[in-house]
Amino acid sequence: MPNNDIPLTSLSSSHTYGDSMGVGANADGAQVHERQRQRRTLTNDHDDDVDSAEERDDDARSSLDTDDREEDIDEFIAANEGPSLVEGSTKHAGEKLFAAFMIFGLLNNVLYVIILSAALDLVSSTTPKGLVALFNIFPALLTKVVWPLVSNGKIQYARRIGFCTACSWLGIVTIALSTSLPPRLLGISLASLSSGLGELTFLQLTTTLPTRSTSKIALGAWSSGTGFAGIAGAGIWWLLRGLGVKKGLGLSSILPLFFPIIYKYLLPPFSHLKSSSSSDLPYQRLPTDFDSVPPSIFITPPSTDVIPRLSDSLPRRNSFDGGRRSPPPLNHDSKHSIGSGGQTRLTKNEKWTLLRPLVLRYMVPLCAVYVEEYVINSGVAPTLVFPLPTEGIWSRLFKSPRDYYPFWSLTYQTFVFLSRSSLSLGIPPLPLPLLPLPSIIQFLILSLLYLQSKHFLFSTAAYTPPSPSPNGGVDRSISFVFLLICMEGLCGGLGYVNTFWHVGREGEDDEEGEEGKRALEREFRIGAVGAADSTGILLASLISMPLEISLCNAQVEQGRTICRDM
Repeated sequence: MPNNDIPLTSLSSSHTYGDSMGVGANADGAQVHERQRQRRTLTNDHDDDVDSAEERDDDARSSLDTDDREEDIDEFIAANEGPSLVEGSTKHAGEKLFAAFMIFGLLNNVLYVIILSAALDLVSSTTPKGLVALFNIFPALLTKVVWPLVSNGKIQYARRIGFCTACSWLGIVTIALSTSLPPRLLGISLASLSSGLGELTFLQLTTTLPTRSTSKIALGAWSSGTGFAGIAGAGIWWLLRGLGVKKGLGLSSILPLFFPIIYKYLLPPFSHLKSSSSSDLPYQRLPTDFDSVPPSIFITPPSTDVIPRLSDSLPRRNSFDGGRRSPPPLNHDSKHSIGSGGQTRLTKNEKWTLLRPLVLRYMVPLCAVYVEEYVINSGVAPTLVFPLPTEGIWSRLFKSPRDYYPFWSLTYQTFVFLSRSSLSLGIPPLPLPLLPLPSIIQFLILSLLYLQSKHFLFSTAAYTPPSPSPNGGVDRSISFVFLLICMEGLCGGLGYVNTFWHVGREGEDDEEGEEGKRALEREFRIGAVGAADSTGILLASLISMPLEISLCNAQVEQGRTICRDM
């Protein structure tokens, strides 16, 4: 058996010696070939050992590099997302967002409804009740029109909410503690200002959410809350009116104090609002100039191409707003960039440029819906009175002619609440071309109710003046009016929620300009359109007062005096 421990030099010399002597015997030749095979084997074993040692060193270095890289990535994720990756922090973020914005909508509008419901108790019998409605809407309208035009830069939502809380509380307390008309009108104006600024603020806040789905949740919840405020406000004052103005409104003054509590403790930080689908993440263009990218982790694959991991691709916690605002734009060299020496701002010309296309597309249809429905509520509905029914379900609801108007108001508010909750119920928004449809239908409803009030359009001959009212039965026009009031509430709510849904999506596909500038544009658009509904309510109040008198006089001339006898 050959000796595997023979040194390589001996094998080499033996092989050379055999060749030089020309030995041709088979035994010698076989021995030479065997020694050559052994030499190759030993050489390969030696090379394998060397390669194995080098591979072990490489593996060790690779393992260390991998550990270091994973540790760096973990630190990067922790710094940028923090608790947002913890399941417990994000598990109920969507539910908290919905609850917070619904309560915001309820609190913002409920005092407006309470003040209107208490109008009879706030002014004397000789004072027009429309004066309360005027002071309850005009400051809100003025705020919605002027504030988006004069304010600029990054919105400080916490400060705004604090101001609304103080203003609303001070207004309702002023009303409760006053006994004369001027200070009560001042208190009504303060509460109205707070309501207008609050609606402007929370609608703008929905545009800052990190994804489209969370924005939809917030807007749907806000709309549901404002719709429910009509029912809740009327019910609250119904329960408290027995206590009088001082105690009743005094108890109501605790409601605005929930604004900062909900904002601080219930509204989740926006970094916790994760999307379940990657397709729902906000779009961000890749930067073309890597020099403008802030320091971040660089991962180098085998191709040696440097791929940046943008540290600003996910929302960070803001020290002032508790993580509720989106991060500043990536391009820190831009003159509009936040944090590069000055705040991002919109010039007056830019605001007018943004405002012009909104007027016909959104503001006119929304204003028309509100003019029509509030003309119905304030000018036509008070004259929709009938001889008391003596049979059927209506006979159980209407015991006095004064029961008609509160019932029409409750019906309207209920269906406004249902329609404003359409997004929350999963009903798709109306397509943009169909946005004027609610105002068109609302005009038809207004026309039909006007004809019923003036000419008794749906009444049978027995219930049409100048025929005397029958001693029994029920006027079928009550059912027609009920159905029309239901449709009125549906159209009003759909016009509101769909308008602001589409305004929030306006400019979404615009890729020009930095993200910080586009965020200000979204906030300005939705804030500016918010003035349309208050404008409609103000115009309707000016139309309704003479219209109500005219319709009641028309009924009296035909022989029906119920509207005047109430």
